[in-house]
Amino acid sequence: MGCFAFKSGKGRSRSQPAAGAKTPPPAKSPPASDSSGGGGGKRSKASSASASTPTRSIQELSEERGAQRLRVFDLDELGSATNGFSRALKVGEGGFGSVYRAFFRSAGGGRVVLAVKRLNQRSLQGHKQWLAEVQFLGVLEHPNLVKLIGYCAVDSEAGKHRLLVYEFMPNKSLDDHLFNRSHPPLSWRLRLQIMIGAAWGLDYLHEGVPEVQVIYRDFKASNILLDAEFKPKLSDFGLAREGPTEGKTHVSTAVVGTHGYAAPDYIETGHLTAKSDVWSFGVVLYEILTGRRSLERSRPAEEQKLLAWVRRHPPDSAGFRAIMDPRLGGRYPLAAARDVARLADRCLGKNPKERPAMRDVVEELERVLQMEPPPPPADKKGGDGRTPPSAKR
Repeated sequence: MGCFAFKSGKGRSRSQPAAGAKTPPPAKSPPASDSSGGGGGKRSKASSASASTPTRSIQELSEERGAQRLRVFDLDELGSATNGFSRALKVGEGGFGSVYRAFFRSAGGGRVVLAVKRLNQRSLQGHKQWLAEVQFLGVLEHPNLVKLIGYCAVDSEAGKHRLLVYEFMPNKSLDDHLFNRSHPPLSWRLRLQIMIGAAWGLDYLHEGVPEVQVIYRDFKASNILLDAEFKPKLSDFGLAREGPTEGKTHVSTAVVGTHGYAAPDYIETGHLTAKSDVWSFGVVLYEILTGRRSLERSRPAEEQKLLAWVRRHPPDSAGFRAIMDPRLGGRYPLAAARDVARLADRCLGKNPKERPAMRDVVEELERVLQMEPPPPPADKKGGDGRTPPSAKR
């Protein structure tokens, strides 16, 4: 994304490097990525094959493209946009730091709302993850990935300031809508649409960038953000890694990620592949079926670990309905739910090589989405009691 002018309070409207920030050199415009139809469309086998033999590193691509796509913000400008990083504008908090709603004025005078993530200065891994996000999201571009607008890097006597500026996602995350009872329950159809979009995002990372394969390494419901129309976008690329180079089957790396979502083969060996992301996707498929997190300490001992619990109610069993989210109120096609569970089991296969590619996952979920829903109960609105938006990929 090219640089553009913003005004925020008394902040400068010109885009210029913050102190301590290194701006990548300008380069020729890269080929536009295919984002038609929200999912990237069909790719030829030849283009998929090229993605499996990376020819460039993310750092090289970032140095070429980052200057064109990302804006360098001033620290004062971001402070003004967030009212001094006011607690009233804080919308999220995690190990990295805090996320704020930020208000800017566009060059045309209109108001623009963005999200500003501010690095916790006490975070030991924070700078490394900040840099990874700048590099990966300065290169990657897809309708199902959150858009990074720019960044700020300032070193001063007060400390090192590292910030990221993203498009704002008003409907928070899939995690919020599945597990926070203050939100109305998501309908069956909308759950599938969200997972289809997320699957398209992973497919793009694994197969859609000709020069390099990307392994997300932190797929979970809280990292699936939802825009105003509930279109899903993957966020938080601080743990992303480049996939194996030509002639290698995996990347050997220290094990990081979120407990309950990391593939057991990756935990045991440190061998990272795209199929590690597929395993994590299988966990979230079971979360949308059950309305339960992968690990819930508050439940009885035999139900605390989601995957162990659902194994006692396999897709073809008479007791399968017992795992379904009661907030769905039975408003889902049982055959479709069984098929989603079967797909989740394939994603959770012990042998990584036997797990499906994300393109196959997309196709199966789109097939399931077309299965006829049951008739709505009398005197009730369909689905979840509200008319869900037409969630695009």
